[in-house]
Amino acid sequence: MKLQRKNGLRATALGALAVSGALVLTACGSDDNAPEGSAPKSSASTSAVCKDAKGQLLASGSSAQKNAMDLWVKEYMATCTGVEVNYKSSSSGEGIVAFNQGTVGFAGSDSALKPEEVADSKKICTGGQGINLPMVGGPIAIGYHLEGVDSLVLDAPTLARIFDSKIKNWDDAAIKTLNPDAKLPNKPIQAFHRSEDSGTTQNLGKYLGTAASSDWKYEAEKKWPAPGGQAASGSSGVATQVKQVDGSIGYFELSYATSQQLSTVKIDTGATAPVEATSENASKAIAAAKIKGTGKDLALDLDYATKADGAYPIVLVTYEIACDKGNKPETLATVKSFLNYTAGADGQKLLSEAGYAPIPAEINAKVRETVASLS
Repeated sequence: MKLQRKNGLRATALGALAVSGALVLTACGSDDNAPEGSAPKSSASTSAVCKDAKGQLLASGSSAQKNAMDLWVKEYMATCTGVEVNYKSSSSGEGIVAFNQGTVGFAGSDSALKPEEVADSKKICTGGQGINLPMVGGPIAIGYHLEGVDSLVLDAPTLARIFDSKIKNWDDAAIKTLNPDAKLPNKPIQAFHRSEDSGTTQNLGKYLGTAASSDWKYEAEKKWPAPGGQAASGSSGVATQVKQVDGSIGYFELSYATSQQLSTVKIDTGATAPVEATSENASKAIAAAKIKGTGKDLALDLDYATKADGAYPIVLVTYEIACDKGNKPETLATVKSFLNYTAGADGQKLLSEAGYAPIPAEINAKVRETVASLS
């Protein structure tokens, strides 16, 4: 029997990114929990999914994947009874620090490990190192709150100047040119950014530095680089501030815009029409990603300057960071079991249902192979 899903989630295919040939997660636990009239659960299938998983698994990091992780943890723990997975949503930077201090079994990060972070990981991963396992894809939405303006188009240079405090008012000529029919008020722009080190910030910086190189001169780092603006903690904090403040703009993973019912910016990429932030449109951009990591490292190279029709360019891929070798013996089996589920058919299918984008099938197959080889 397929794992029961939360009521209201709908099973939708994601075109070219549909995950095929992946593990079908089957339920486990007491048959007393089975729906009336359902067939008994297979203990053999249970063993395949939950094999040797036990105890508590701690993880932390990326807040961009929090909503996906919440779904994964709930479904996995309902299946593998007796296992507790505790994911602390903080930031990519904090997650990597925790991983390299050996306090978590794996970390979530919206950016691949830097060379110095890989070097630090070797102290924890005995005989091995930390590797990047792409697990979650999706758009970074540019959310805004501007009374009387229900539709807004911006391009990379204009966004760069807004977040660099060079464009200060909503009725600026550059914004008017992109939105000739909008009634833009003479109102100050209040731009919000992340207060802590964030992979979401770094991915936005990669987009701006690539698509608006003349207007965004900062290195793509996890720490917010530009002067001005206002800071808030986590994607949820930025979204909450945008929700509350008229005249504001900020960036966060799409599910935060959805949950807060925030309007999002359409991006003029030079394609035939401005592109909306949706999981499907992000998928078109992520589908072109190439693996740039070596060995078991599966870090991806994303095209932030895409002009393909319907491809949303401000995307991120969240990695789960684990040791290729030298994982803690007491948590290794549970790390492999949980990541095998998140990379499997059921785990990936939940992503599109929650506003994220599954990892392309070819790359996802390599993720599952790598998870199986963790030691």
